[in-house]
Amino acid sequence: MFLPPIGQPTSSSSLQGSGNGNNNQQNNMINTSASSSGSSSANPIGLPPSTPPGSGIMTMLHPPLDLSPPPRPDFGHEGRSIKLRANHFSIRIPPILIQHYDLNIQPDKCPKRVNREIIDTMVNKFQNIFNSQHPAFDGKRNLYTKDPLPFGRDRIELEVTLPGPGEGRDRCFKVQIKWAAQVSLVSLQEALQGHGPPVSNEAVSALDVIMRHLPSMKYTPVGRSFFSPPDIQYNPLGGGREVWFGFHQSVRPSYWRMSLNIDVSATAFYKSQPVIDFMCEVLDIRDIQDQRRPLNDAQRVKFTKEIKGLKIEITHCGNMKRKYRVCNVTRKPAQYQTFPLQLESGQTVECTVAKYFYEKHHMKLQYPHLPCLQVGQEQKHTYLPLEVCNIVPGQRCIKKLTDMQTSTMIKNQQELLQATARSAPDREKEINNLVRKAEFNNDVYVTHFGINILTNMTEVMGRVLTAPKIQYGGRTKIIVTPNQGVWDMRGKQFHTGIEIRTWAIACFAPQRNCNEAALRTFTQQLQRIS
Repeated sequence: MFLPPIGQPTSSSSLQGSGNGNNNQQNNMINTSASSSGSSSANPIGLPPSTPPGSGIMTMLHPPLDLSPPPRPDFGHEGRSIKLRANHFSIRIPPILIQHYDLNIQPDKCPKRVNREIIDTMVNKFQNIFNSQHPAFDGKRNLYTKDPLPFGRDRIELEVTLPGPGEGRDRCFKVQIKWAAQVSLVSLQEALQGHGPPVSNEAVSALDVIMRHLPSMKYTPVGRSFFSPPDIQYNPLGGGREVWFGFHQSVRPSYWRMSLNIDVSATAFYKSQPVIDFMCEVLDIRDIQDQRRPLNDAQRVKFTKEIKGLKIEITHCGNMKRKYRVCNVTRKPAQYQTFPLQLESGQTVECTVAKYFYEKHHMKLQYPHLPCLQVGQEQKHTYLPLEVCNIVPGQRCIKKLTDMQTSTMIKNQQELLQATARSAPDREKEINNLVRKAEFNNDVYVTHFGINILTNMTEVMGRVLTAPKIQYGGRTKIIVTPNQGVWDMRGKQFHTGIEIRTWAIACFAPQRNCNEAALRTFTQQLQRIS
């Protein structure tokens, strides 16, 4: 049965049918057909003649919603106005259409760093396809070009070969490319100016990929930050870890324009060094020559916890610096640890690691009493002596720092403290230096897309609110205005006292600097004077 429009008188033809359902259905079908053919016959639901069939019913029952965002709040009038500089740098974007392509790289288990090498090699090799373009790649599946590629919307497959490490075998990859979409920077500009649909997340993502392409190849990316190893000043944290400094970068839509957010950043990395030295740092061994006995169980467990999951590279095969991931540390030292060795005759015998290196590589191990690293898949029994392994550089420390390392990172590293807790002018100077060093306007990928970065910080207006007045207790009931957020309680009383029934003291100092007895004394003194 058809429903009458809201506010429309109910007609007899539209509501009849309680007596004979078949006749009513036939009448409704005839009336609907007549209206759809442009006839001026009776309209069972009272739609205007110009209303297309089937569309006016929902329009009348559900009027269109106003989805425009509410106006922003006022800028404010309290206090006094002040000019501020924000660590945002304006981005000028051209009115162009960017081409978005979907990539599929096989084998598909490569890290982003390798994927970037694959795409960079592909672009240089197939100039007949890319024609001097500088595509931007996100390290996974998304590729952006300024102009369309010559194969249109077809899917193509290209073969790319990367040279193996050192004298290792070359690695072959297949890259499938398929057109995905057009990303309009024109629509993005219109949205930023308040016209058209909201800001497109796809357009913002495309700009972010373009801005991050070259830094991702020059530096070590971690999330939205980029880091580089220390040049001169070394910032150790202990336990084989050190501080790397870098910068955070992200593209953000802002008031009428796009902006690039830049800030200083710091995090912990594993120091690139021989595994023997790494073990000494972890186990607090001052000189490896002092460790003349095998590791005890406690030492081995601690060392395993720190090195498990890290990448190491071998040093005993000349230029072939093959890399492995550590899966375990052996219980037995190299002179006793055995593995199944297949001889040329096909026979399999048990051989110790020390004997194998002596016979195969003509190496007499200096530390046969130390354990081996088990690398690769655990069931394959691949063992390496510690002395032929180095920690691969650029590995971020994702394991929890010890209390001492955390204290060192926060308090004892003066450079880190200056970089993360500076005054506003010093922080501004540091960020401006980062922008100058980044040379965004000399970035071949950024300039290829016609993007320009203004190197001056964005100026915005702020307001300094008047400080609230404070009234003390006691007889005088003095009322004061705090200065720079500070007020003096000496000789004053609280207006209204309150009892604190439950409280605690958290001590973040190392235990050797502040023992439990000192904390108890401090607590008792605090209770007496409060």
